[in-house]
Amino acid sequence: MASVWRYILAGLGLAALLAGILAAVYLTLPQSAVGPDTSRSKKTQNGLFVASFEPERGVVRQGDLQSWVLTLKTAAGAPVEGAAIAVSGGMPQHDHGLPTSPQATDYLGDGRYRIDGIKFTMSGWWQLHFSISAAAGSDSVAFNIVL
Repeated sequence: MASVWRYILAGLGLAALLAGILAAVYLTLPQSAVGPDTSRSKKTQNGLFVASFEPERGVVRQGDLQSWVLTLKTAAGAPVEGAAIAVSGGMPQHDHGLPTSPQATDYLGDGRYRIDGIKFTMSGWWQLHFSISAAAGSDSVAFNIVL
């Protein structure tokens, strides 16, 4: 009977050790492996521009049609003027696009562009993709928004 208890205790010890190893691996994963990168400022895919993206009124709202501001700077920090911007996106986990067709509608100066027609109809992970063409060249950037 004593040998049965030794096997049970050894099994419990191994299970605890395995649980500890799995917890250590999970806790040391990079943040991007745990969830989408929700930073509001980043370099574009080819590094031509630095893009920042924020709601015009400072608050992300679900269900409302809203405007956001995309700010574009060159890699050297100069404002990007006269850019042509195309907007697309959707919900990657639901495999559907945006419910609206956002567009760059106004140049606000200092590299800032108003993007009108953004609407998030439900909570979850949304992505907005921007294709940018300017004097420095063409590039793209994607922003993740989690509601």
